[in-house]
Amino acid sequence: MSQPRNGTPGDVEEIHWPSLVAAISSISAVGIAIGLGLPLLSIILEKRGISSTLIGLNTAMAGVAAMAAAPITTKLAHKYGVAPTMLWAVLISALSALGFYYAEDFWMWFPLRFAFHGATTTLFILSEFWINAASPPSKRGFVLGIYATVLSLGFAAGPLLFSILGSDGIFPFLIGAGAILLAAIPIFIARDESPALEEKPELHFMRYVFLVPTATAAVFIFGAVEAGGLSLFPIFAVRAHFTESQAALLLTMMGVGNVIFQIPLGLLSDRVGDKRPLLAGMALMGFIGSMMLPLLLDNWLLMAGLLLFWGGCVSGLYTVGLSHLGSRLTGSDLAAANAAFVFCYAMGTVAGPQAIGAAIDVAGNNGFAWAIAAFFGLYALLSGIRLMFIRKRT
Repeated sequence: MSQPRNGTPGDVEEIHWPSLVAAISSISAVGIAIGLGLPLLSIILEKRGISSTLIGLNTAMAGVAAMAAAPITTKLAHKYGVAPTMLWAVLISALSALGFYYAEDFWMWFPLRFAFHGATTTLFILSEFWINAASPPSKRGFVLGIYATVLSLGFAAGPLLFSILGSDGIFPFLIGAGAILLAAIPIFIARDESPALEEKPELHFMRYVFLVPTATAAVFIFGAVEAGGLSLFPIFAVRAHFTESQAALLLTMMGVGNVIFQIPLGLLSDRVGDKRPLLAGMALMGFIGSMMLPLLLDNWLLMAGLLLFWGGCVSGLYTVGLSHLGSRLTGSDLAAANAAFVFCYAMGTVAGPQAIGAAIDVAGNNGFAWAIAAFFGLYALLSGIRLMFIRKRT
């Protein structure tokens, strides 16, 4: 049977398509707006003469907002309902997206960033909880693979829109706000299908960070490598004597790997009962790929091929980690753990660029690859030790 209306998460036996379409399409619309907004806002601040340091500081508000929103999202959803909370988050994020156009003073962009990314964090947490709740255990990885693929396409569509629209006038802001408001339509249509949170989570929020450590550590590594890798790879590539266009194409290959590997990795995770060895294996592949980066600097094609598979391994940590979370918990516990999952991702996005940037300053250009390898290697080592400990105990 499919999940009953306002039913308890975790009792579905078939894919519940109305809920999935609502959750996936809504968050993908937000992904388009974020993909459009990030380069748009940076370019506008650059035109206004704001320093790169201050632009980076303003952009870092995204991670701060995500960490602040994660602990309270479950409480809001428990009090007001999943769908109503998501609809309010859509409204707040759309209004703040449009507010950037009217904010003349730079200081105003800090509360706007906080509001925008806090609201979109709420949407991510509740969408992923909704998807997990509406997915049968045997097909959860497949469904999450679809979600991650569509979301990746949404993020990719944002920069494409920016290349078409440019940064002049109000039109790009209207498009971004409009894309977010479109997310309200499927949520409203499926509002009676959203999972209920009748009981409160049993544990304090931070306990959920450590309740499923393999999943939360995986998404921390993903956030660190994704944020640090995407922001600093162009510097690594240009210093290695690639042209700017070649560096951009290499980043594109990472994005392609991100898209095409999501569903296969999701299907693979459905075939294994314990997702932890798969997560450890992907981290090990990420470690090997990172260490190979300095060895392939003389061959663009080999570098592109490596990044294609490497990008898939990196993104798989998120998809399979989320599937592992859904296989362990249900109901309010799952919603709270999902919030902890996104919280750890946000911490990674703050820590990654700092650690990788510092490694480049200390060790030279190859410090980029070594720092990323250290993130992957640490996770592979710790998860491997944990797996051996669990198997000995059982």
